[in-house]
Amino acid sequence: MRRIALIPILLAALAACGGEDAPQAPPPPELGVVAAQSTDAPLRLDLVGRLAPYRSADVRARVPGVVQRRVYQEGSDVKEGQVLFEIDPAPLRAAAGEARAALAQATANQANARAAAARARSLAPQKYISQSDLDNALAAERSANAAVQAAQSAVESANINLGYATVRAPIAGRAGKQQVTEGALVGQGTATLLTTVDQIDPLYVNFSMAAGDLDRIRGMQLDRDGPVAVQVLLPDGSTYAHPGEMDFSGDIVDPDTGAVSLRATLPNPDRRLLPGTYVTLVATLGVQHGVFRVPQAAVQRDATGAYVLVVGADGNVARKDVATARADGGDWIVTSGLAAGDQVVVSGLQRARVGEPATAAPWQPTAAAAAGAQGAAGAAGATPDADEGAADPDAADPAASAADAADAAPADGAASGRRD
Repeated sequence: MRRIALIPILLAALAACGGEDAPQAPPPPELGVVAAQSTDAPLRLDLVGRLAPYRSADVRARVPGVVQRRVYQEGSDVKEGQVLFEIDPAPLRAAAGEARAALAQATANQANARAAAARARSLAPQKYISQSDLDNALAAERSANAAVQAAQSAVESANINLGYATVRAPIAGRAGKQQVTEGALVGQGTATLLTTVDQIDPLYVNFSMAAGDLDRIRGMQLDRDGPVAVQVLLPDGSTYAHPGEMDFSGDIVDPDTGAVSLRATLPNPDRRLLPGTYVTLVATLGVQHGVFRVPQAAVQRDATGAYVLVVGADGNVARKDVATARADGGDWIVTSGLAAGDQVVVSGLQRARVGEPATAAPWQPTAAAAAGAQGAAGAAGATPDADEGAADPDAADPAASAADAADAAPADGAASGRRD
């Protein structure tokens, strides 16, 4: 009965609460913004290329013979003209001696023919010899002269072949593994491959780019001072100390891949990089002027395209459609749609509503990262998010909570009365 007596008091309290003023509207949400500023952004592309020697020369046996010995050490750096192999020179030396003997014989015949032609010239005016004999003597002299020249050429050729018995490096570089051993017969009909010398300082970096991407880049009106710079990333993630530059761009599209071949030259003074290695390279193709850097979290997309939310001068949230060129680090490069000074919303996007007021506060990347970590902890079972509590209508309206408690009290009292 005592509980029944408390019912009028609770009803009076409930009526008093209903007479109070309605709760005030919540304040505008606070949004983290960054001020859009026009800037210059270098256009960098991450590509995959393969290293190749700057020059590669096959060392071959140019004369037939037996390899006597290998002079160089395999895998070592050699200089241009350095001796690599020696081929048995005895047959070539004999051929050179035979050619010199033939030259001596041709020289003797030339002297005899020259003397006979001189006598014929002196006797011809007095008609002591016929015109036919004079012609024969002069022809013999010319033939002897030609024979001497042929013999001289044969001697020179024999000496050249004798010099080929000593195989030298055609270029400076790193000599590879020998392809033949001592005692092998080489140069029989074909020029036998002995080894290869590769020049690895500098190196070539061969890579390719899709024809569509290359055409798009050429239409960007990039500001470029000098050749395109290329930086190579090593397998451990570090940057190679010596940058290179692009020196070749193909003008034919590969029909199989739809790509255009490109090439860069890369210094390799310490011989750290080796041909045949696949590397990641960053090519700086130029600089774009008058673009905006916007954090990636600020750019949203829908069926219309990319857009950002901004807090206007009137304090209201507005939408701006933008054109993004590419991602650069943690930012989007925006080429159109923004104006200098626009307050671009980065954090609090879930609370922003187009056309409604909002409070703009400078966006702090470190604070945003900490808030994200705290939100992840809350999702794992920590304290609820403050935004979720504010969205609960019962938590936002204490009068409603009191009314619920008052409604629950009479029911309990009535139940108690029935039990009595």
